[in-house]
Amino acid sequence: MNVVVFDLETTGLSPERDGIVEIGAVRIVDGQVQEHLKYETLVRPTTPDGQTLMIPWRAEQVHGISNAMVRAAPTIAEVLPEFIEYVNGWPVVAHNIGFDGGFMRANAQRHGLTWAPASEHCTVQLSRRAFPKERAHNLTVLADRLGLNFAPGGRHRSFGDVQVTARAYLRLMELIGVRA
Repeated sequence: MNVVVFDLETTGLSPERDGIVEIGAVRIVDGQVQEHLKYETLVRPTTPDGQTLMIPWRAEQVHGISNAMVRAAPTIAEVLPEFIEYVNGWPVVAHNIGFDGGFMRANAQRHGLTWAPASEHCTVQLSRRAFPKERAHNLTVLADRLGLNFAPGGRHRSFGDVQVTARAYLRLMELIGVRA
């Protein structure tokens, strides 16, 4: 199976009001994580009309990305065509695809682009299938459950989360009996 695993860091929870501050992605080709085929960029968040959007203190506490870090970064209008080309219509995987996919659809529409992966897969939903008696399915808990570790400083940064999500996806597919 060939998929693109991706993760976003944002200024908040609303695809309509909040902005993307980081995109990380990696390809799984023939069931193998291909980290050399990664995509990773900081993004200067903007409002729908293109004005700079400040990263709230609360969001910065989660992902550690500051306004100073994104000051010289490209905007989503500059990054999105490149990222959509990277995905290239492949199926995508994310931990809570509703969140990440919602931001991608809203931003693509805002910039006259189309977010159209072949399909969308969610490691939260796969975790619920693999571990139906467990209540928690966040990425930290899932990583612990599967014996996966985040790179130092990698949790709540797009590429660090993607590395774990990709390995979790492959393990979950094995657990539920689907060959990746």
